[in-house]
Amino acid sequence: MTVKDLARDLGMSVSTVSRAFYPEAIIATETRRIVLERATELGYRPNPFAQSLITKKTQIVGMVVSDLTNPFYPEVMTEMTTRLQEAGMNVMLAAANQPEKIDDAVDLLLTYQPDLVIVLAANMASHAREKCEDAGAPCIFFNRLSADGLGFGVSCDNEAGGRMVANHLIDSGHRHLAYVSAFPGASTNVERHRGFCRRAEERGFARPVVIDAGRFSYEAGYAAGLEAAKAHYPIDGVFCANDIVAIGFIAGVQESGRLRVPDDVSVVGFDDITMAGWPSHLLTTVAQPLDEMMAATVSLARELAIDRTLDQHILRLEPGRLIERNTTRRRDGGNA
Repeated sequence: MTVKDLARDLGMSVSTVSRAFYPEAIIATETRRIVLERATELGYRPNPFAQSLITKKTQIVGMVVSDLTNPFYPEVMTEMTTRLQEAGMNVMLAAANQPEKIDDAVDLLLTYQPDLVIVLAANMASHAREKCEDAGAPCIFFNRLSADGLGFGVSCDNEAGGRMVANHLIDSGHRHLAYVSAFPGASTNVERHRGFCRRAEERGFARPVVIDAGRFSYEAGYAAGLEAAKAHYPIDGVFCANDIVAIGFIAGVQESGRLRVPDDVSVVGFDDITMAGWPSHLLTTVAQPLDEMMAATVSLARELAIDRTLDQHILRLEPGRLIERNTTRRRDGGNA
């Protein structure tokens, strides 16, 4: 069934029938209703590729990701895809199993001429962002931001979140703090580390010890936990770059047999992934305002689909609340 077949069946011109499928097209309301109803009866569906030749828009949103091992991002991708589809957009995933493969993933994605690109869990180089923009596909960075600070971005205030964790640990009696760092170039890691350390120093404490995990992964957190226990760091309160690092860190610490969580050391994560609330983990963490972040991203995507001349900007939302669970306790003996 083609548009010509549908037009012949209805006794209308092809141009009239075609306009019925574009909400912005000028056509009588009753004519549109008749066309759409008959199209449904006959099983006709517009060809999106043919439509793109006319509208110069593919309705494709490219999603670039390089870290699917972090549970935070599959959770975000599932919900974000649903919301974008409800907004009439189609999502195409370009995944890179290694950060250095991001350029290849972007090149492949651009061959499908997406209307815009949403970047998740990828430290995309500025030249790759510029390549997208030159191809007419503006970039929206979600959670992480572009290294050069340009492009569009939606994030929570990670630095404020780091300060929140420092206040929580200090207020509950912790005096020897540490930060477990993940990917050093990631904006989330940099900002959380900065907020945590600055707040500790503002409150008169020594700059927190930095334990380098190197990646946002369970395995990296586990290795960092073993290192921290074996090195006998004088620490009693630890802030990890995100939840999956924190869960791995706790497993490494407890595997060593030298420290117990939370009896000897309290551990706090960031994100509040579903796993953080499992009975086997019950991780104290900072919840990101995901609903608001995703709503803002979809809203921005809709705006850019209409007007690609929007001024680039970064939207930072207030971090969510700190959720106290079983991995922290007061240093005077009670739960934090």
